[in-house]
Amino acid sequence: MSAEARPDGSVLRARAAGVLGRIAATARRAGRDPAEVTLVAVSKTHPASLVGEAAAAGLGDFGENRVQEAETKAAELRTGSPGVRWHLIGHLQPNKARRAVRLFDLIHSVDSAALVERLERICMEEGRDGLDVLVQVDLAGEETKSGAAEAELPAVFEALGRCRRLSCRGLMLLPPFFEQAERVRPYFRRLRELRDEWGGRGAFGGRRGELSMGMSHDYELAVEEGATLVRVGTAIFGERPAGRPAERGEQG
Repeated sequence: MSAEARPDGSVLRARAAGVLGRIAATARRAGRDPAEVTLVAVSKTHPASLVGEAAAAGLGDFGENRVQEAETKAAELRTGSPGVRWHLIGHLQPNKARRAVRLFDLIHSVDSAALVERLERICMEEGRDGLDVLVQVDLAGEETKSGAAEAELPAVFEALGRCRRLSCRGLMLLPPFFEQAERVRPYFRRLRELRDEWGGRGAFGGRRGELSMGMSHDYELAVEEGATLVRVGTAIFGERPAGRPAERGEQG
């Protein structure tokens, strides 16, 4: 993104208000309380200064794909933007797990029993009493995306049930991209069904369970189908800087 193209604080505030307004209107049409839905502004590839402007405009939750990129931004913003919550929405490589434990408030992309066990052990070693996570579910079997297949969920939840530091708060989905957004609805609906099924088994500590689903082009559909966390980047920050290829699990 060129310097001229970067949105200023007033533009960010207007865009965020527009997204929040559409979330609220959609939730009401679906018979839901808009307060049930949290907007996660996907700030990956955008500079820390722009995240700071977004925080000043009233946004508090930011989604990042890469641990190292999030570390850099968090360090720059630590004193200037208190209260920011960092969400890891990209694939978590095992060798980045310790750094993720130190930084993120919510990890959306837990996708295996092995990763659960690693995060639990690191929390104990780092003295972190609690870490909230979501289980990423793979409903389409796309090779370029991560997530646990439905058949793998029992093993993942069994591992989570043994944890004392990790708390599973719900499920996350990165569905296929369709030009016609309506085609993604069955994936959102299936994730909600899985959330309800596992929530009924107590997988989320007696809570109903979060649903992290929906991006800039389909978040209103996601809200209609029960999303509680929507990951919106382009509709707030504009197009991402050119020259970077899409990475595994990239979203927003």
